[in-house]
Amino acid sequence: MSERLIRISIPEQRLTLLEASGATRVYPVSTAHNGPGERRGSGCTPRGWHRIRIRVGAGLPLNTVFVGRRPTGEIYDSDLAVRHPERDWILTRILWLTGLESGRNRGGECDTLRRFIYIHGCPDTAPMGLPLSHGCIRMRGRDLLALFERVAAGDRVFIAG
Repeated sequence: MSERLIRISIPEQRLTLLEASGATRVYPVSTAHNGPGERRGSGCTPRGWHRIRIRVGAGLPLNTVFVGRRPTGEIYDSDLAVRHPERDWILTRILWLTGLESGRNRGGECDTLRRFIYIHGCPDTAPMGLPLSHGCIRMRGRDLLALFERVAAGDRVFIAG
């Protein structure tokens, strides 16, 4: 069992990393515009106990653009944003979550992993502290880099709604 815990507060729009050493790091986030919820297709952020299933993007540059969890070869900037205003940007790193509670966030129509719920980077111009995502937990790129370097696959994540 890991000695780290990520706690995400939907009401506070805050991610807290708690480590066994007593170190605590707090980052602003943006969760779902549609609020908390577990159903596939809801556009909501799932609550409850999760763990990091897969870490994606180690070693890639800040603002690397991902589509389908794969780097596109693009680096996000304002020109790219203007050329593709319809894109929901997934940048820098991805922490893909899997639910741990059968019937709540694991299995069937509520499965966090199958819903492709991530902690991921977004443009620095995107507001933090406001629920604006499509279900994922968005972070600033540099904050996500710092978090990514401190966590591992298997680390527990609790999302409070």
